[in-house]
Amino acid sequence: MAAMPSTNDIAAHGAELLAVARLAIVHGVEFAAAPSLRSEDYAPPLREPGACFVTLHLDDGLRGCMGNLRAQQALVLDAADNAFASAFRDPRFDEVSALELHRLHIEISVLTPPQAIACASERELLATLRPGEDGLILRAGPQRSTFLPSVWEQLPEPADFLAELKRKAGLAPDYWSADVEVLRYGTISVAE
Repeated sequence: MAAMPSTNDIAAHGAELLAVARLAIVHGVEFAAAPSLRSEDYAPPLREPGACFVTLHLDDGLRGCMGNLRAQQALVLDAADNAFASAFRDPRFDEVSALELHRLHIEISVLTPPQAIACASERELLATLRPGEDGLILRAGPQRSTFLPSVWEQLPEPADFLAELKRKAGLAPDYWSADVEVLRYGTISVAE
């Protein structure tokens, strides 16, 4: 496998990526199992390593969201695996049913490689955040969490965004320690 797919690659092959995600969900509804796919059957850019999150919406509400933070396989396979996981393994929701398929909307967010943010304090971190652009990974010992850049729509203030990210990791909203590690990433998104 070569380098990660580019923004142009995702734009050019986004419909194919979304079709694969929908196929994984439909196959799961019909056969109660993920489909067996071969990356070689898809466009060359989709065979490149990639990490993504697949977010499912039913009408206007969240219906599932699962993904990977690091590229471990071909992007097309990651999208299929995460679509299946979002529909059938997100612990917050029941499995997607056949009755929901026609109302289900899929968004795939392909992640850029995470980059560490050097910061000695929470104030320093907050000053470097780019609302609407940064996805964040927070690590503090065994505690971890992430928010995609789209979460800025619900939490537009950096202090609120960070406090909720800490809460998601099981930390107090005002927690800060020398062991806190924060990484940023961007996304290239396609949706139906």
